[in-house]
Amino acid sequence: MPREGAGPDFIEALARGLDVIRAFQPHQPTMTLAEVAKATGLARPTARRILITLREMGYVRSGRAGYSLTPRVLELGVAYVRSTGLWDLARPHLEELSERTGESCSVAQLDGSDIVYVARVAVPKIVTLDVQIGTRFPALQTSLGKVLLAALESEDVDRVLAEPSRSGLVPLWRPDCGERDAVLREVRARGWALTDEHLARGIRSVAAPLRDGRGRVFAAINVNTHAAETPLEHLTHHHLPLLLHAAGEIGADVARLESVPQVTRIP
Repeated sequence: MPREGAGPDFIEALARGLDVIRAFQPHQPTMTLAEVAKATGLARPTARRILITLREMGYVRSGRAGYSLTPRVLELGVAYVRSTGLWDLARPHLEELSERTGESCSVAQLDGSDIVYVARVAVPKIVTLDVQIGTRFPALQTSLGKVLLAALESEDVDRVLAEPSRSGLVPLWRPDCGERDAVLREVRARGWALTDEHLARGIRSVAAPLRDGRGRVFAAINVNTHAAETPLEHLTHHHLPLLLHAAGEIGADVARLESVPQVTRIP
């Protein structure tokens, strides 16, 4: 039945799909079918069809624990970033990092074989690629993506990278499996990643993982530079320590947020 107050042009199926997306909250990022149905007031068969549709469109992923949103929801607007609170937490640290390095700084998450930018502080410099919140690039060729891929199990890396990129960009560096695995092992061992013109000419960056209160990598943060302006030594000796400090501060803020008890108001 159409919801109360809806006019003749109201599309109930679309409203139900948006209800399902909005059902995912920061304190409950993964939900079972039964939990989605209860939260939305939908019948389980209806909720299941909506979740399958959203999964096929790339807005939802399914796993053993249930369903969760993907960063592709950013394409619908900034609701995804606002719901996680990631921007509010990262912004002051990104701004300070950008001010101290004089470079653009970003936070990204993994979505299939791509990274998606979810927070960014940019400085006015001429670079070969335009980056905004919601921009996606092939993960393996970026410092952000290398950090996120290195946090996965080996079998998960193969599965993720088997998915076709939706970035529309052909990267310069296309390693074989052996070279790829060696690079990711190095990233795991040292705890940060470097990219030197692997994605496109002139793009040189360094990235570090962002961890939650349980030590799990949920995103990555980077400092992006122009290769002609910033030598590798300056990137690793000056920018990298500042980056690692910012990553630790953001992780600590996330852990503190997670430790705050969730209060449920009963009407």
